[in-house]
Amino acid sequence: MTLFSAAATLLLIMDPFGNIVMFNAILSKIPQERRRKVLVREMLIAFGVLLLFLLVGAQLLSFLGLEQSSLSLAGGILLFLIAIGMVFPNRAVQLGVPGDDEPFIVPLAIPMIAGPSGIAFLLLIVSKEPSRLPEWIFALTVASAISATILIMGERLARLLGARGMRAAERLMGMLLILIAVQMMTDGISLYWLNFQAEQATAAAAG
Repeated sequence: MTLFSAAATLLLIMDPFGNIVMFNAILSKIPQERRRKVLVREMLIAFGVLLLFLLVGAQLLSFLGLEQSSLSLAGGILLFLIAIGMVFPNRAVQLGVPGDDEPFIVPLAIPMIAGPSGIAFLLLIVSKEPSRLPEWIFALTVASAISATILIMGERLARLLGARGMRAAERLMGMLLILIAVQMMTDGISLYWLNFQAEQATAAAAG
């Protein structure tokens, strides 16, 4: 995976266009001059959480005894479910947003930005190529910066694109994410099969 594709995939997973409506609703009771500070704070918290999993991901997988095939397959399924929700959005379910309280960590930073799908993707790429950790950190930084910019400009973009434009943008991102999810699942199945064949060959040679 290239640096560009990693950053693009992370941006799709973060789904800034799909989150604009929810973010605006959650921050609607916050004074206008305070909203940007809250948004930047939540983005930094989300970035810190994702960066932590990126830094300790390889060690965590080794400690848990998880293989790349399992992570790729599970991550692909998770991404697929997230992408289906983007293509066929249902905003009727709220994420436990308090009335007039200022949100802190939940639900903006976690899980709307730093969700399980993003964590799974970072664990996957760092487990595949741990030597490219600086590149993955840069990809995460770029994706987070672009996502933050889109969310900060959320109200302007909502007025500019309108409701239909926002839905179209989110669905387009969802379609792209479906393709990535299917590829991850295919890679996971292929890797599992190769590992199975290798184990069978080793057992046959030993016998």
